[in-house]
Amino acid sequence: MRAYFNGEILGSDQVRISMDDRGFLFGDALYEVVHAYHGNLFAWDLHIERLQEGLAALRYPPVRLEVLKAAALTLLREESAAEASVYMQISRGVQPRSHLFPAETTPPTVLLWVRPILPIAKEVVAEGVKVVTVADDRWAKVWIKTVGLLPNVMAKQMAHDRGAFDAVFVRDGMVTESTSANVFIVQDGQLRTAPLNNYILPGVTRHVVLELAQELGLEVNLRPFTVAEMMGADEVFLTGTLTEVLPVREIDGVRVRSVGIVSQRLLTAFHERTWAMPN
Repeated sequence: MRAYFNGEILGSDQVRISMDDRGFLFGDALYEVVHAYHGNLFAWDLHIERLQEGLAALRYPPVRLEVLKAAALTLLREESAAEASVYMQISRGVQPRSHLFPAETTPPTVLLWVRPILPIAKEVVAEGVKVVTVADDRWAKVWIKTVGLLPNVMAKQMAHDRGAFDAVFVRDGMVTESTSANVFIVQDGQLRTAPLNNYILPGVTRHVVLELAQELGLEVNLRPFTVAEMMGADEVFLTGTLTEVLPVREIDGVRVRSVGIVSQRLLTAFHERTWAMPN
């Protein structure tokens, strides 16, 4: 396996992260994951736009992002997998440990790799997955996609330990998102998901699904919902870069009323768009 690291494509065994790298010491780094279908980078511009917004919010010096696409395509050609994930991470760079930012001339640490992935099994998508709810105790700038994911890791492991696929965060009684996906419900034919705020990551797949819902003539309501509303919904599903559109069949041990009626329409339309990209 090879990776792009600070301007070079190297063997993964040649990549060395400094012990003084701020991503390692402080979690002072951002990341993106892009889904590639037959070597094509899906929604690349949306991912880069979100990355740029995160860099600006964290006051990073200018970072040359235009080189990342060429590196990703080079590594994708080497993998030649039907589906792959492209992981990009940018830290503020290397300096002896200090809370203060390094000099603006300090180069960022830029890392990108490509790994083949298998899609979620069709039978799992058809049946839906189990989720559990957990208190959302993350920081108040979730909209910035940083590598500070320990609360997500703990919640995901707790879900796994309880035999569930994922955990859904709840803050002040309101559903925010899951550990790595946005959450949608369907009630009386209306599609609902929480509006964007500082506690919700602006998911790229969420963005695409909302576009597809409009194209399909589905009524959409961007309004927060409670755990009780989610538990009583006609349908619940998750959306994410690698999750795509994934129905939920059970929440905290309670069965969801129906599985896959609206979400399957959206997933079909989503795949029509992802696989229709030019080779």
